[in-house]
Amino acid sequence: MYEHREKKMDQVKRKGSKTVAGIPPELLEQLNRGEIETANLVEWLAIDSSILLQTVLEQCDRTDYLPATLAAIAALKKPTITLRNATIGELLLQQATTAKDEKLFSILSHHPADMVRCWATYMIGLHPTYSPLEKLNAIQAFAADTHFGVRETAWMAVRPTIIANLSLSLETLLPWTLNADENIRRFATESIRPRGVWCAHIEILKNNPALALPLLENLRNDPAKYVQDSVANWLNDASKTQPDFVRNLCAQWLKESNTKATTYIVKKAMRTIDK
Repeated sequence: MYEHREKKMDQVKRKGSKTVAGIPPELLEQLNRGEIETANLVEWLAIDSSILLQTVLEQCDRTDYLPATLAAIAALKKPTITLRNATIGELLLQQATTAKDEKLFSILSHHPADMVRCWATYMIGLHPTYSPLEKLNAIQAFAADTHFGVRETAWMAVRPTIIANLSLSLETLLPWTLNADENIRRFATESIRPRGVWCAHIEILKNNPALALPLLENLRNDPAKYVQDSVANWLNDASKTQPDFVRNLCAQWLKESNTKATTYIVKKAMRTIDK
């Protein structure tokens, strides 16, 4: 139904507008109809998710899911885009479960619109019967998505599960740091950042960052800048509560692995300490 995989990379490379007002009307219509992916955060924030939701449900002949989902969105007191996406994913999950609709998740997870695939990530993260391991295994495909928005939403969708099951999550994510896909390697650290962005902090890792040391060690010389930035940001998070841990670890890394990648990670990791 949706032949988006072949087109996805070209769409992501399209240069997006710097302002919502600068988005051409015809392009915004395409985004709201779910025909193309967003090119940047500005476009992502410009989408009317209610219009997109209606279009998607009409496409797959599931308009009976629309009233309850729109009502839940309207009831939000602070309808941020993250909360709207989570609410849509949760309501669609509830209704699909009640209707024994086993196809909806597949439709959403393979949709050409990146925001629609984001809804699918929350269907995983909020699934009431999935075990923590099942959620992490299911989210990996979205961690590898070629679109930045889906990858970011993927870790946010399962972060509550990770926090509530930290030991299991660290054990499960460790092999991900050796995956051939840099997006999956990056997920392993980004999803467990002690502080993170737009998400709950992980107090245990803020106080005891050494718990994540096996994952960090595997990535200290990663060739991908995308991964390097995540590792550095992880350590920068930790430096705000455990500066000695970060200072000592960075010194050790430079001594044992004084490569371009490690040097870059250390410099960025130490930015708060060095102020």
